[in-house]
Amino acid sequence: MNHKKRGVALLFNFETFDVPQMARRSGTSADAENLRLQLCRLNFDVRTYNDLKVDELFNIIEAVSKEDHTDCDCFLMCVLTHGEEGVLYAKDTCYKPDGLWLTFTATNCPSLAGKPKLFFIQACQGSQLDSGVQLRTQTDGSSDRYKIPTFADLLIAYSTLPGFFAWRNTTKGAWFVQALCKELEINAYTVDILTLLTFVNRRVAVEFESNVPNDHHMHAKKQISFITYTLTRVLRFQPKITGA
Repeated sequence: MNHKKRGVALLFNFETFDVPQMARRSGTSADAENLRLQLCRLNFDVRTYNDLKVDELFNIIEAVSKEDHTDCDCFLMCVLTHGEEGVLYAKDTCYKPDGLWLTFTATNCPSLAGKPKLFFIQACQGSQLDSGVQLRTQTDGSSDRYKIPTFADLLIAYSTLPGFFAWRNTTKGAWFVQALCKELEINAYTVDILTLLTFVNRRVAVEFESNVPNDHHMHAKKQISFITYTLTRVLRFQPKITGA
């Protein structure tokens, strides 16, 4: 993480939809602002977009993939939207989430080859609910050329497990995004990204529980985030020297 620039961070925020039965995502503006603040603090080039149609979304993704990222440490994308298992929603229709990162693989975006590409997705992946279980509390630089796999150096963090519901507070924002922003604020420069996301998992699992006493089906439910990655190096953010 010693390049001149940190890199581009795309923030796609979806609050209102043209799709029938897709409700307004109240609270997502708080998520978008909190993420913007934390990513700016980490010296990302943050670009925020709201309520894009699917063609607009992928036109921006395609354009950014064609930029020269040679002087950048990494690339990051956040998507805040509705979802179901296997699909995410733009303003007008659904799409498969792998379209978000396939454009940035080593083959399609050579200037990001060998660099971390981080994707954070706040969306439901289904309608299953997690009631949780009760536990007792216990104390507890080489210049050599080499080939890398096309799909190396990806990290994809989902707000919830496949098939499950993702919770969002209508004023404070989504549980996962709240936890992610808090850990970025506290630990972005002190631990590697996988350790940080383990802390996010812990925070989501322990600190949040749904409070809907008038709806037994939705009351007292839990959530856990889900991370998958093909990183080939330990990723830890280093402070950037101002003006460097």
